[in-house]
Amino acid sequence: MRLVILPSMESSLRLSVLDQSPIAQHSSGPEALRNTIDLARLTDRLGYHRYWVAEHHGGPMLAGPSPEALIGPIAAATERIRVGSGGVMLPHYSPLKVAETFSVLAGLFPGRIDLGLGRAAGTDPMTTFALQRDRRQASPDDFPQQLAELLGYLRDQMPPDHPFARLAKTLPGLPEQPEPWLLGSSQQSALWAAELGLPYAFADFINPKGAEIAALYRERFAEHEHAGRHPRTAVAVWVICAETDEEAQLIAASGRMTFTLLRRGRLIAVPPPEQALAFLAREETSGASGPERRAVVGSPEKVGERLREVVELYGAEEAIAVCITYDHGARRRSYELLAEVFGL
Repeated sequence: MRLVILPSMESSLRLSVLDQSPIAQHSSGPEALRNTIDLARLTDRLGYHRYWVAEHHGGPMLAGPSPEALIGPIAAATERIRVGSGGVMLPHYSPLKVAETFSVLAGLFPGRIDLGLGRAAGTDPMTTFALQRDRRQASPDDFPQQLAELLGYLRDQMPPDHPFARLAKTLPGLPEQPEPWLLGSSQQSALWAAELGLPYAFADFINPKGAEIAALYRERFAEHEHAGRHPRTAVAVWVICAETDEEAQLIAASGRMTFTLLRRGRLIAVPPPEQALAFLAREETSGASGPERRAVVGSPEKVGERLREVVELYGAEEAIAVCITYDHGARRRSYELLAEVFGL
């Protein structure tokens, strides 16, 4: 089959990866983590721009509760690709500890470390509570204050009279720094990113109605004084590419089943496509299937066309492809075909 390369996107669009380290049924967490390293090596060779690893806790489907622990091994196993978190769920952590950890990584891998930050828990309420150090009461919802403190360390912009001001100069990786990004799927995250002068990555695979939010981010960014900074938008999209539309739809069934059950509070490892297809057929027959998330699924030509449409809709400079499959080989092939069709 002949691939149709999209030359107009070739020089401008950056393609990146968000890896959630999926655990296939009958497999294991260690194998999923090894697959993450393997996929990072592959996408580095293929010319992808950045490789982000996610943070999820307390479930059998995803093996990535600790992006800060994965970033170092991934960066060591690759040569040029940027590596980072997509993202660190800041409410679980001390801002200083996050700043120190990513400063270490930036010092070891200069110019290659991203710090994507999110507000969500990445898990259920009970696991969120288990992650707390102090369990006398629920943690406060003080994300804006946490974010401001973290950026104060990274940018050395703590108020002089702040009791922690001196700590910004003690970060071990200085003068190297990670690049902070704000992740989100809602209007509030866009407003924070604009106010703080941060690049913004929108999770279209969670909320496919984010084009207006991305536009709001750029509009509000221009209203603030951010010397030397410009708005930058990336859109994270569910993408599965295969040789044919039929094969891609078969592969995608595994993820569709896991997310259908996730919405009902049932967490499972990623099932084989045939099992998933049978489940989805029963759902459709019973009328129990819920709303579909946006998925760019199909042959290289179809995926290239549809992904380009999503990127243009968001006015984004970068597409971050999210891909969960039962078979690791199918995931590798999806990223290979995507790189070919965009001429990486």
